[in-house]
Amino acid sequence: MLHKTRGIVLKTTDYSESSVIVQVFTEKFGMQSYLISGVKKSKGRIRMNMLQPLHLLDMIVYHKPSGNIQRISELRNDPVFESIPYDVVKSSLAIFLNEVLYRSIRQHSADERLFEFLSQSIEVLDHLTKGLANYHLWFLLQLTRYLGFYPQSRSSSGSLYFDLKNGVFTRDLPLHLHFIQGSLVNHFVNLLSCNTETLEQVKLSSLERKELLTKMLEYYHLHIESLGEIRSHLVLEEVLS
Repeated sequence: MLHKTRGIVLKTTDYSESSVIVQVFTEKFGMQSYLISGVKKSKGRIRMNMLQPLHLLDMIVYHKPSGNIQRISELRNDPVFESIPYDVVKSSLAIFLNEVLYRSIRQHSADERLFEFLSQSIEVLDHLTKGLANYHLWFLLQLTRYLGFYPQSRSSSGSLYFDLKNGVFTRDLPLHLHFIQGSLVNHFVNLLSCNTETLEQVKLSSLERKELLTKMLEYYHLHIESLGEIRSHLVLEEVLS
């Protein structure tokens, strides 16, 4: 049976000389794997440049609830990116966020709220001109809303620590090593309260940005079982430094 759905490309793996398996987070079915034949041929209807990290898709697919690998009838990029593939900072951000999403999203069922957040945020990134250096930090924090471990509201401006293990702000030093302290706590709060239009107002040095990213990845590891090692942030840090 044919279904129309939107999707977000998360991983493309070679399958044969001319075919690939693409893992797509879809609006209608959650995470799905699709076999696409002839994608490496010059005359193929679907080309590899349509399946790059975080590319947004409009698809007509065959879907079998019991199937491990599905098929695509039609596919197009919608919208077609204007800047992400051509801007080194944005493409590095896309590769990093793509890796985090691929390792974080597990469900094989629809999650329309998560899908809408992702698709809108990716479109915003394509058009964003200010605050790019902070975008990934904002994105990671907002994503936790949909993954189930968004930080508890700061109840007092006197909170000196953010407890990564329990997801709360506290005045007392946590009885473990997983926390944020000092000026990074204030930057963390500012990122929680800003939006993509005010990202540039969060003033971070390269070192502070790197330290915050390290803490946020630690936060993800504490709350997502079997997240695995995230590696693409090393390239991103080089690009942003």
